[in-house]
Amino acid sequence: MTHYFETPTGEEHRRTVSARFWDTDWEFTTAAGVFSSDGLDLGTGVLLRTHTPAPGARRLLDLGCGYGVLAVALASASPDAEVDAVDVNERALALTADNARAHGVGERVHALLPDAVAPDARYDEIWSNPPIRIGKQALHDLLLQWLPRLAPGGVARLVVGRNLGADSLQRWLIQQGHRCDRTASAKGFRVLEVRPAS
Repeated sequence: MTHYFETPTGEEHRRTVSARFWDTDWEFTTAAGVFSSDGLDLGTGVLLRTHTPAPGARRLLDLGCGYGVLAVALASASPDAEVDAVDVNERALALTADNARAHGVGERVHALLPDAVAPDARYDEIWSNPPIRIGKQALHDLLLQWLPRLAPGGVARLVVGRNLGADSLQRWLIQQGHRCDRTASAKGFRVLEVRPAS
């Protein structure tokens, strides 16, 4: 079985899905073998309905971008910002690039494999519906890799299912020295805002 956090080998079967958030109707191209290929997943929907990027954010990261919903939304809401969209699934990255072009933000959304991100890149905001199903240790390793890339004063927004360990993840992040606050809770999901470790 191919997981969405790997590059799939089967047919794409591309299709269009619709979503509504920020008082706007959106359409995205998706395909088999990527996360939530049938439409906007509940967690990302909760994140987008409860938060918007700060007006001054200039460098943003969509970590685990899937077909690019967060990346496109962030770039659309922040016309002066550059957005890195990172995923290990190359089909997802191709879809992200296509969706960014379709929404007129293709020049500012950079769909990248993790190793292609500049080592000195720092972000005002990190947005993520993280891949919980890769396992707790792999998830911790992922966050330990990317959270240090927050710029001073930056914030990461993570949406995690309550029944998938949101509360234990919050405790772990605090144990790592981060400030971590729950800023929204809806439909079984928590939004955690994480500030850099002191």
